[in-house]
Amino acid sequence: MRFFKRIGKFLHEVRVELKKVNWPTKREFSVFTSIVLTAVIVIGVFFWVLDSAFLAILQLVIR
Repeated sequence: MRFFKRIGKFLHEVRVELKKVNWPTKREFSVFTSIVLTAVIVIGVFFWVLDSAFLAILQLVIR
């Protein structure tokens, strides 16, 4: 029984804290999401190019 009271108290506290959160607007959300996706793509391409360059150098050394 005490276990369920603790769970209830925890969920109540979570609800209270979530009401304090400053949620982003739809515009802010779309801007932040596009920034993150752009950064992930740029970094991914950077590491792909770096990996390809190292592979080419390694193939020259092995031959």
